Amino acid sequence: MIVPLEHVLVLSTVLFTLGLICVLARRNLIMILIGVEVMLNAVGLSFVGASAFWQNLDGQMMVIFLMAMTSAEVSISLAMVVYLQRRKNSVDVRSFNEMRG
Repeated sequence: MIVPLEHVLVLSTVLFTLGLICVLARRNLIMILIGVEVMLNAVGLSFVGASAFWQNLDGQMMVIFLMAMTSAEVSISLAMVVYLQRRKNSVDVRSFNEMRG
């Protein structure tokens, strides 16, 4: 492996932390979805790094399934964003509080 596993895991941790901060700090629905995507990409990076370190293809196959799941999640999420934009004329998360108990 050209890059040490520790470097890959540190980069993955930094990316995951940045995505988590984006999800927790932002109130714009599109930015929250981007933060979730960054977190999923960080997990995929750690899978690929571990797969290359142990010379096993299981991690890379998991990333392919993760990418398929992510593409489905993005299409559903963007459809929700378009629907909510048309309904409320806003993508601010604070304006969607009808489901609170």
